[in-house]
Amino acid sequence: MKISTSKTELQSALQKLSKATPVRSTLPILNSVLFVAENEGVLLRTTDLEITIIVPLEASLEDTGSAAVPLHTLLEITNELPETRITISIDAQNRVELSTEMGVYDLMGKPADEFPAIPDVDKQKTLSMATNVMRDIIDNTSFAVSKDELKPALTGVLFQFNEQNLTSVATDGHRLVRYIRTDYQTDAFSGDIVVPRKFLGLLGNFLSEEDNIDISLGDKHLIARIGKNTIITRLIDERFPDYDTVIPRDNEKRLTVERETILGAVRRVSIFSNKSTHQVALRIIDEKVTITTEDPEKASRAQENVSASYSGDDLVIGYNANYLKDILAHIKVEKIIIDLKTPISAGLFYPEEQANNSDLTMLLMPIRLND
Repeated sequence: MKISTSKTELQSALQKLSKATPVRSTLPILNSVLFVAENEGVLLRTTDLEITIIVPLEASLEDTGSAAVPLHTLLEITNELPETRITISIDAQNRVELSTEMGVYDLMGKPADEFPAIPDVDKQKTLSMATNVMRDIIDNTSFAVSKDELKPALTGVLFQFNEQNLTSVATDGHRLVRYIRTDYQTDAFSGDIVVPRKFLGLLGNFLSEEDNIDISLGDKHLIARIGKNTIITRLIDERFPDYDTVIPRDNEKRLTVERETILGAVRRVSIFSNKSTHQVALRIIDEKVTITTEDPEKASRAQENVSASYSGDDLVIGYNANYLKDILAHIKVEKIIIDLKTPISAGLFYPEEQANNSDLTMLLMPIRLND
């Protein structure tokens, strides 16, 4: 195999592909990028066995062929090169030579047939989605996905497709996000899938390049095509919990407050909270929210008052400050509504005004306050 390309083209492709290269793996071949040079063009591919990324490379082709090349070494030398032309030659023994104006660099590759094959996706159902819709879903839900591998269903985002809308849900057991897009309808597929968080994070790096994303759904895999780039992921084959039953319908106490004001107060007060519990308390009385924390171990405490509009009986409720900050930071509007019931009931957080064609609801479980 022999191809010639620019430093910029190669660097851009390798940076995208590196996202699917595992940090640690018992299979050394997974640390490589597969080059496939054919008359139709040059394709590069990486995989961690869960996610596969395929990226085309703009290159001049002299000889066809394929081989697996150590990705990080190739990326490191490419990053250090100035803008130049790079010729990549790979012989029958998989010896790789990089030739540039500055010098020649040799490394050892591996046979292409050792590299994992592209997943076989049967019974595909194809649909299209605007990239801004997918980006909004990722931004609004990914932060609430669980990192607990013992609960695999919660390590992804639930997508519920139907003819009226698209609902996405994420939860880690402490907080929950439900995001509905009423401007997305499809009759190509109706049903539920659970998409891994890592895939959605990778997808976000590609979404700025095109206006639409084409999605193909199989029984166990999802294929996303953005322009000329392709990302394949294994779906999470677990039943997502019945989230609808945990969203309360009778939270009669309503608090309306400026988001930046309360978020800033929680951030400052939480600096003085216990580093294990991250506990803060919200005392809500009339038109005021008093945010407090105390850490007896360090003899530290903090308190701030925030003006608000409130209807309901006086209430004191505790939250994990980190979870509370996440919720407040991801509702990007001027004012938010918090519907509450008791100190041990889930609170619901909404934008005061929902964005066009969307319905965002966030739920946060309280924590019991120390006496």
